[in-house]
Amino acid sequence: MSQQTPAQARVVDPILSEHARGYVRPGNVGHLLFPIAPVPSYGGQVIEFGKEAFRLYNTRRAPGANTKRIDLGYAGKPYAIVPNAIETKVPRELMVDAAQVPGIDLGANAVNGGMGVLKLEHEYSCAQLARNAANYDAQHKIALVGADRWTGASGDPTEDVANGSEAIRRSIGVRPNVAILSATAFAALQFNAKILERIKYTGRDSVTTDILAKLWNIKNVYVGEAVVATGQNDDFGDVWGDDVILAYVADGVKTADGRVQGNSAEPSYGYTYAITGMPLVEKPYWDASAKSWIYGTSDDASPVLSGMTAGYLIQNAGGPAA
Repeated sequence: MSQQTPAQARVVDPILSEHARGYVRPGNVGHLLFPIAPVPSYGGQVIEFGKEAFRLYNTRRAPGANTKRIDLGYAGKPYAIVPNAIETKVPRELMVDAAQVPGIDLGANAVNGGMGVLKLEHEYSCAQLARNAANYDAQHKIALVGADRWTGASGDPTEDVANGSEAIRRSIGVRPNVAILSATAFAALQFNAKILERIKYTGRDSVTTDILAKLWNIKNVYVGEAVVATGQNDDFGDVWGDDVILAYVADGVKTADGRVQGNSAEPSYGYTYAITGMPLVEKPYWDASAKSWIYGTSDDASPVLSGMTAGYLIQNAGGPAA
């Protein structure tokens, strides 16, 4: 008899697991840059893509001749998914009948608390990967300094974005369809003279992501609002720092339950490799010492770069000009 995997060994609550899969933490944008792509194992190799995914091929064939065969993706850097789990409590004082398992509402609230922690951790992992300048070649990044930052007198966000968009197009033949703005970069745009000059005839008195999407010809513009403190006594800081990321992200496919999932075989900036069936919620158990019912929630997933030059990093866009 084969040994059970950790996922198979769990006793899963199907209703709350379904609830967890639909959970979205407000302000998080990492999943829009690294869409979920289910994988069956905790380790393997990232399917990476290069220029061959966009190369022009001669597909003509003579009658009876062999059809040309190509490989669009290849096994690249290894990945390892580290299990992520957390437990949340429903104290008996919150329940009318402490002898009964908590109702669906109390259970859902407990799961929301656990998922909020897990999704913030995922957001932080996405940002650390996307903001790491070492992951980009010299043609796919720029570090703004002084007055050239979007807070500065000579800062020109539209020019910076246009240069990044063109760098991606020249590399893969497709322009970016996603822009992730840090909260500080988005705030800088509200007062940037060049942006305000461009939108003054729109009748709008503030800069919105919809206006920026039209101005920059990028389908989806998002603002990363999440903050995090990495230590017990640390101050909160912006997860996305002062940076901006442009990327081409493959459109996902709708599953039978209406969610959108990525396909790791489709060329894209990146994915979140997630163990099939994640996240999941275990059936609650009673902890007598805590006088509480305990809900265990797992979300075993890790963001990965797919290896294409389909991204562009603008560092320090929202940083101070001085």
